Amino acid sequence: MQKNAFPRRTLLLGAALGLSMPLLQACGGGDDHAEIPHIVDLAKGNPDLSILVEAVVAAGLADTLSTDTVTVFAPTNAAFAALLAELGISKEALLANKALLTQVLSYHVLGTRVLRNEVPLGKAIEPLDGGFFKVEAGTSLRITDGRNRVSQITTTDVLARNGVVHVVDRVLLPANQDIVDTVQSLPEFSVLVEAVIAADLVSALQNAAALTVFAPTNAAFATLLAELGLSKEALFANKPLLTQVLTYHVLGARVLKAEVPVGTAIATLQGQTFTIGADLQITDRRGRTSQIIGTDVFTSNGVIHVIDRVLLPAA
Repeated sequence: MQKNAFPRRTLLLGAALGLSMPLLQACGGGDDHAEIPHIVDLAKGNPDLSILVEAVVAAGLADTLSTDTVTVFAPTNAAFAALLAELGISKEALLANKALLTQVLSYHVLGTRVLRNEVPLGKAIEPLDGGFFKVEAGTSLRITDGRNRVSQITTTDVLARNGVVHVVDRVLLPANQDIVDTVQSLPEFSVLVEAVIAADLVSALQNAAALTVFAPTNAAFATLLAELGLSKEALFANKPLLTQVLTYHVLGARVLKAEVPVGTAIATLQGQTFTIGADLQITDRRGRTSQIIGTDVFTSNGVIHVIDRVLLPAA
């Protein structure tokens, strides 16, 4: 690589963002890399990232983002304006809430440099202070955050001395609901919620650090009751059976759609296994099949996949 290739690329990327950077000296034998700005200085040079800079300063994160090697997903001023409207607060109120501000900003930072072609598409990406989100490819790169909100990455690979910046059009938010809170908020899982309560599994699903739940819909439970010839009340009264069935739907780790081991026996908390095909069809231990009809519903302690039939372990 020619000596000035890396700084020149940085300048071109900066120009595309409207960044104001000092021109590199054409001669003099100095260290060209030293001319590349740190992430905070780079953001200061872009008027469209001025609110981000204010937020970083208010949260006391300027030193971290100027010295550590990081990747920053940088929301524009328009992204912050949309967030303020969404949350119903003023910019001053957001900047004054240091705890919230730090949590939100840290969720945009990875503890290493990750260029566009190094992003693990579809897989869980863990920011600096915990939580996770995913990036997927479409007409452009899009991020799904912990609250299942979608942001577009509008510019990638803006290089800084201590890392890289990708610009996003929406402020990312970490999850604020656990698995139980999430299913309780969705009416199509009301029977599942009743079942979890009847089996005394609420605490187990709330307190675990990372789980995957294959969540049957109300229609799936109605089909199961007809198949077993039971009423809902009879099923819920049989706590050992109910617990066995429900824990057969739970994995003891977070597994996103892109991370599913296709065709491999997958161990559940109940102890038995099932398999998932490339068509996202699950085959349980009784040879019955269920289709995954919704994937990657994020929560604070894991992920939910929606299925159209209740799974049953071997009798």
